[in-house]
Amino acid sequence: MSSPSVPDPSRRTVLATGSALGGVLLTSGLTTQASAADQTEAATATHDDPWRIVLDDADMVWQKMPTAWYEGPFLGNGFLGSGIYAEPGAASTAVRFNIQHSEVQDHRPEFGSLFGLARLPIGYFTLEPVGAITGLDWRLSLRDAELTGTLTTEKGTLALRALVHNDRSVLAVEVTPSEGERGFRWVFHPADAISPRAAFKPLPDGYQGNPPAQVADHDGVSAAVQPLLAGGQHVTAWRERTRGRTRTLYVHVAHSYPQTTALPRALKTVRATAQLPYSALSVAHRAWWQAYYRKSFLSLPDARIQRFYWIQLYKAASAARRDAPVMATSGPWLEPTPWPNTWWNLNAQLEYWLIHGSNHLELDAITRALSEFRDNLAKEVSAPYRSDSLGIPRTTDPHLVNGAADPLMGYGVGIPGQDPPTPEVGDLTWALHNVWLSYRHTMDNSILRDVLFPLLRKAINYYLHFLEPGPDGKLHLPATFSPEYGGDSRDCNYDLMLLTWGCRTLLESAELLGINDELAPRWREVLAKRVAYPTDANGFMIGADIPFAKSHRHYSHLLAVYPLYEVTGRTPDERALIEKSLAHWVGFEGALQGYTFTGAASMSALLGKGEDALQYLGELMTRFIQPNTMYQESGPVIETPLSASQSLHDMICQSWGGIIRVFPALPAAWADLAVHDFRTQGAFLLSARRQGGTTRWVRLVSEAGAPCVVRHGIPGAIDVRDGLGRPRRYAEAGDGAIQLTLRKGESALITAKGDHPDLTVAPVRPNGEAARWGLPVT
Repeated sequence: MSSPSVPDPSRRTVLATGSALGGVLLTSGLTTQASAADQTEAATATHDDPWRIVLDDADMVWQKMPTAWYEGPFLGNGFLGSGIYAEPGAASTAVRFNIQHSEVQDHRPEFGSLFGLARLPIGYFTLEPVGAITGLDWRLSLRDAELTGTLTTEKGTLALRALVHNDRSVLAVEVTPSEGERGFRWVFHPADAISPRAAFKPLPDGYQGNPPAQVADHDGVSAAVQPLLAGGQHVTAWRERTRGRTRTLYVHVAHSYPQTTALPRALKTVRATAQLPYSALSVAHRAWWQAYYRKSFLSLPDARIQRFYWIQLYKAASAARRDAPVMATSGPWLEPTPWPNTWWNLNAQLEYWLIHGSNHLELDAITRALSEFRDNLAKEVSAPYRSDSLGIPRTTDPHLVNGAADPLMGYGVGIPGQDPPTPEVGDLTWALHNVWLSYRHTMDNSILRDVLFPLLRKAINYYLHFLEPGPDGKLHLPATFSPEYGGDSRDCNYDLMLLTWGCRTLLESAELLGINDELAPRWREVLAKRVAYPTDANGFMIGADIPFAKSHRHYSHLLAVYPLYEVTGRTPDERALIEKSLAHWVGFEGALQGYTFTGAASMSALLGKGEDALQYLGELMTRFIQPNTMYQESGPVIETPLSASQSLHDMICQSWGGIIRVFPALPAAWADLAVHDFRTQGAFLLSARRQGGTTRWVRLVSEAGAPCVVRHGIPGAIDVRDGLGRPRRYAEAGDGAIQLTLRKGESALITAKGDHPDLTVAPVRPNGEAARWGLPVT
């Protein structure tokens, strides 16, 4: 044992860093492009509120009119979403406020998840000024989740404030016109209630759109009632209230199936909410958002990436909540898209990774949905396997239903060794890796016992029906499909890697839960006898029958490297295999997309290559990220920017394999960095500060009393102290790591021996100027 003996740092200083809100934030400088007003406001808040500084600095601004969803402001609360931009074809005369909702879908499973169960577009409002629009000055406040600013026309100005209320799920837009703009108006445009995929793919035989919405007045509240052919309805209700010169629009959406109860609920919500002026309505909304951000803190010297990161936290809470549907490919901001539902072969997994490190498990809809709708997962595998197996198809609706098995409309889970349908069978196991991450970051045994273990057991059991010994004595899988590459292959790496992780996780979980499972011998046999991952001179293959030989955006053949961390470079040969596979994968241009580069950044971070990770993120920002940080391919998809936040997390902290690694892959340019209450596996909250290229201090708070091994990165001899500043015992764990015993609620502060650093968490000084996100005038 080592036992530090240096004098204690002051008790006041140690305690200051223990509070998420406590301590003094030392301003180390704002970006040079901040306005004088910004700097004055920030200076006022400097000694009280570090979050305000970084959030206000990250606000998006618009001084040019956005023309599409990927340029404009966006508001949401996981259910109701609004994207704001110029009315196409009428940019000088109207601004569109989209109205979409994550629960609004069709209910005709006979036409599959892509048509019959697809999310349905609702419609949009146009704000139509009296005069032609000549300019605008908008700001999206992340801290308040609110759009503010002015619209200038030939006749005057319209000052506006807009939010999607966190609790009431109401879009409220307050407009105060100048004299010449008193006659502005709002117009609602119902959308055709048809699958958005219809704009990209032919309609299935027999499919028809739902009938038109019926718009009527209901004692001062307008409503567009959209009947559905399958039964049920969705309703958009709105009312405009005038108070002095200010007019406020209130909009709510309700969905019901198979009942037709949405109309009275929508009317009731609008009537109640419209009684409140905008300023009163915003109080609880702002309070929720400001508390949300304070669960963690991150500042780094790249101003554009720091702003991007905080915008992703805003985007995540705008698109996700635990009780909301698992995010569809475009979140709540539905636009014409070939992907009008939830995708499980990459999108959903990547969308939720950032919630763990950023300490936002309240957004975890995946764990909730897989648990709530587990009975539907049995129905998605073929009938002979339903008694003991589960699976999830590539696409589902929010209830995890796929619908008809037809190549035009979407398949259920296939059968290894058969095609059609496509035997894409690993998606549920990958989704359950997200559940495992939620368990590991909280150490909540109910997640392990009630969700992960029983569902993973049946997901892996599906594989066990088909795993067979070969002439080599090894266990082999018949042909399955590696997402998106094309073609089926025996011993497909996507499935072998997930099968390996699943069996290992089941054995570890059974031991933790004290379960003597009858299948445990079979899981051990799989780990001992399964065939090696197929490789060739270029690294990991797609499978035994298919080499990696063409441009491919997906890293389905590399999951053992990331995110499963089954192959991590423990030996020189293993590291060389990762490096070779990564270089070969990204070396084919043509099909690479944004998440190619987030995956490559995280794999580089695993190898400790911070410069490479930053370069990949730079490629992402330059080539793919849009002005408002959204992302698109053939249609709108939101997983890539969100997963870029996880790539950033992987550069700052990794906690796989029972070791917390602090600042494992930072580029040289990030000599200064501050992180506070970053959540790690083992349910630890990490705070740390890097200054001048050196880690000055690391603090860990244990929420669960789990084993704690930390590779702190502080050079030379160290001091370790508890929350009261007293020396804490520790043991050397090798390779720059120490082992600590922390009971639930206990903390440890690690510093260089004899060092007494300032423990307050503060924004770091940016390395240079950077334009704000949005459409600023440059």
